[in-house]
Amino acid sequence: MSSSSNHHILSGLTNNLEDANSEETQEWIESFKGLIETQGTERAQYIMRAMLQYAGAHSVGVPMVTTSDYVNTIPVDQEPEFPGDEEIERRYRAFIRWNAAVMVHRAQRPEIGVGGHISSYAGVATLYEVGLNHFFRGPEHPGGGDQIFWQGHSSPGNYARAYLEGRLTEEQLDAFRQEKTKAPEGLPSYPHPRCLPDFWQFPTVSMGIGPMNAIYQAQFNRYLHNRGIKDTSDQHVWAFLGDGEMDEPESRGLLQLAANDKLDNLTFVVNCNLQRLDGPVRGNGKIIQELEAFFRGAGWNVIKVVWGREWDSLLEKDKTGDLVRIMNETLDGDYQTYKAESGGFVRDHFFGKSPETKELVADLSDDEIWNLKRGAHDYNKVYAAYKAALEHKGQPTVILAQAIKGYGLGSHFEARNATHQMKKLTLDDLKAFRDRMRIPISDEELEKDLYGAPYYHPGADSPEIKYMLERRKELGGFTPDRPHEQKEITLPSDKAFKSAKKGSGKQLAATTMAFVRILKDLMREKDFGQRIVPIVPDEARTFGMDSFFPTSKIYNPNGQNYLSVDRELMLAYKESEQGVILHPGINEDGAVAAFTAAGTSYATQGEPMIPFYVFYSMFGFQRTGDVFWAAADQLARGFIIGATAGRTTLAGEGLQHMDGHSPLLAATNPAVIHYDPAYGYEIAHIIKRGIEQMYGTADEDHNVMYYLTVYNEPIHQPAEPENVDVEGIVKGIYLLKPAENEGPRAQLLASGVGVPWAIEAQKILAEDWGVSADVWSVTSWINLRRDAQAAEEEAFLNPNEGARTPYVAQALAGATGPVVATSDFASDLPDMIRQYVPNDWASLGADGFGFSDTRAGARRFFNIDAHSMVVRTLEMLAKRGEVDWSAPAQAIDKYDLLNPNAGTSGNAGGEA
Repeated sequence: MSSSSNHHILSGLTNNLEDANSEETQEWIESFKGLIETQGTERAQYIMRAMLQYAGAHSVGVPMVTTSDYVNTIPVDQEPEFPGDEEIERRYRAFIRWNAAVMVHRAQRPEIGVGGHISSYAGVATLYEVGLNHFFRGPEHPGGGDQIFWQGHSSPGNYARAYLEGRLTEEQLDAFRQEKTKAPEGLPSYPHPRCLPDFWQFPTVSMGIGPMNAIYQAQFNRYLHNRGIKDTSDQHVWAFLGDGEMDEPESRGLLQLAANDKLDNLTFVVNCNLQRLDGPVRGNGKIIQELEAFFRGAGWNVIKVVWGREWDSLLEKDKTGDLVRIMNETLDGDYQTYKAESGGFVRDHFFGKSPETKELVADLSDDEIWNLKRGAHDYNKVYAAYKAALEHKGQPTVILAQAIKGYGLGSHFEARNATHQMKKLTLDDLKAFRDRMRIPISDEELEKDLYGAPYYHPGADSPEIKYMLERRKELGGFTPDRPHEQKEITLPSDKAFKSAKKGSGKQLAATTMAFVRILKDLMREKDFGQRIVPIVPDEARTFGMDSFFPTSKIYNPNGQNYLSVDRELMLAYKESEQGVILHPGINEDGAVAAFTAAGTSYATQGEPMIPFYVFYSMFGFQRTGDVFWAAADQLARGFIIGATAGRTTLAGEGLQHMDGHSPLLAATNPAVIHYDPAYGYEIAHIIKRGIEQMYGTADEDHNVMYYLTVYNEPIHQPAEPENVDVEGIVKGIYLLKPAENEGPRAQLLASGVGVPWAIEAQKILAEDWGVSADVWSVTSWINLRRDAQAAEEEAFLNPNEGARTPYVAQALAGATGPVVATSDFASDLPDMIRQYVPNDWASLGADGFGFSDTRAGARRFFNIDAHSMVVRTLEMLAKRGEVDWSAPAQAIDKYDLLNPNAGTSGNAGGEA
């Protein structure tokens, strides 16, 4: 990196400018130097900022400084005194390091070989321990405790500390990554709340999702506070991230929210070991500098912790500025190499870049040069950064801490490209690591069994353990920890669902509108409505939810400080600090992160909140599937509403907006329960059941998410039939309209917006062909399949017991004739239950890509409409000899089945 490219950092501000009077310049510098020496860096900082402000106001060209020099942000004279016993903390930090490495090493014995990551925790240990000893507040803290997103691959360190704290046993450490074979002692590989719900709170190993979720967790804490639901003012969110992880779009793509909301309750700690999984993050660049510029540009407070205290005297002696220049110009690939070599190598290749810097270390031995620490491994520097982050107001903070991956593990591990994949130590590695950590374990013990290296615990009465536990007690208890007390809440009354059960009368209404009406009534429920959190990306008006704006208002911690253009309208856009609606903008990933924060509030805050995330169906599971997996891992609860669903319903929008597959993607997530309701009264029963399952007290799995696909096509919403089969609605299928005529029998199954097509087909079959067809509303193909699969598995594992009949088979028992199934999704959806129904079966589906057209035309093209159901039914009956063999061909001609213009199933209109 040449000096000409340093124009964006402090040391390069004067590049390419002429000094017209160098003597006068030096006088100014001497004056400023005197200010620093007499009044300190804090006063000097203020004076410099005041000068910059004055210069800008008088049109003096002041460059935008995006990055500072490659040194620590906090000057030495502003570092606070370290309050703990550094020696005792260093001792038990060594115990944790040893146990974390040994746990992974033991799990790699040949007969097990489940792996793990030795190097990740080794590099982040100091960053964790300074927090755990002095900053991270546990759940018993009077302020409510902090939320901490631990770096995923470093989980062995969390387990090793919990072992010293008495929370985990040796048997559990030995069951690392063996969750079933060593149950119930098994420990999951990474922070997985679903796998270890008493311990982990946040899943973080899916790169990029942790940073995003941390931002929305911090926002949600403020949201709860501003709505008066809980005082979260003394809680802080910490997210530990890797520098390689910061290349994920989700890691950087939501920084503006934290800045706009002034989330000073949030701190990112980026472990900058300069390496990703295969090699350097920026071998030809400087990732810390890049991230500094990026975060600063996004409006964050940036603190760099680059060098340990051993560098302070060298930097003080650097009168020429050559050391800082070399620090600025040295590439990350070289910094990585230096830590994989030796002190002599560093002397020659780093300090040897100029005579002045070589002279700076002339009186240091090679070992002393080698022991010049990076900032992330220095207790004092890290403590200063954490304290400054907590004291900074008005902005979120990012701490960029330079570290070494595999720190302390020896030359085979430290800073090596392959260190992430290295899972075991040689005998020599173990001995050297033991010596470095000063662990009182003999050579004989290590030599007995290479994979049997013992864990080390000094005893509950040792000064180290007493000190460690005292620190946690003072800070409010252990962390990570996931509280399990479930707060009982008042559930909604039947009144909240009455309007949906009345139908739409003479008017037409889409199921999206039926849902919105239910949601509005739920929000009015006394002692319940305040728990609802509506979450909508930038489509609320499309879904008919603009009626929420004037009353519920959109959450904005800064309020609404502008004159709204639509202020005179009844449905004006209104923002408020106490707003109820979370409106992430055009940001589906962020919306799911907000859903996760709200849907796990019962655990993180002890306040059950019920998110309703309403989104454009096409931009749900195909776009945010991994984020929903993280929500499932975090045991989120709530409602996911895929509005404007279906491949043919959103008339005219075209290919990318045509959702014909989201239920199939959702089906891969075991925590998601999908429903495709046809009518408002079905939606009412499904939502009522969902609230009871998630937030009721019955002994069942509460940690589920209900996913409803609703449509924007206006249809007649019937009133709830008398004695409606509520169990069938909730379980997935019920008989909606039995045939009223005699004749050859058939069964028409449909879901969602396809149900009216089946009713139309029933009428045509009766009037034109004398066929007697029953119509079934399938509210959940996926529920029916999961129940049938469970019945199969029960029979497989219990051959001596009678096999349970799946619900779909029970429901269709006695329903004779062929089955024709349709929906506005791909044929794979109804095919999910095909094998569990003994009848002849045909699935119609909107297979392939979508396109722009009318609803009726698109449905005729895909052959999923009423007349397609009629023809397919006749074909199957003809095969059975129950109608004339020529009937299908006659029907194709009669209804002009191959002509999209002849379609009649569908109407125009309906934004929502």
